[in-house]
Amino acid sequence: MQNALERRVYTPQLSPASSAAVRRLAWAMNKPMTKAVEVLIRLIPEMVDPSKVCLACQDRTICKTCPFIQPLTAEEKAALLAF
Repeated sequence: MQNALERRVYTPQLSPASSAAVRRLAWAMNKPMTKAVEVLIRLIPEMVDPSKVCLACQDRTICKTCPFIQPLTAEEKAALLAF
């Protein structure tokens, strides 16, 4: 297993339109863009079929805590959407 220093780090580049959308969401939330992206990432597992994610997954090290397996509680979802 690779240690944290050996893992590849991928920083995605956003299109101008996506960047503008995240910026506006961040303004609405009164948070930095990085925090707005975190909210979006936390909500994505609610919108996709977890079995498809599991089948394609290439990192089995966090299965027990994977957000696609452990859905948000109603309270967590409400807290993320409360802005």
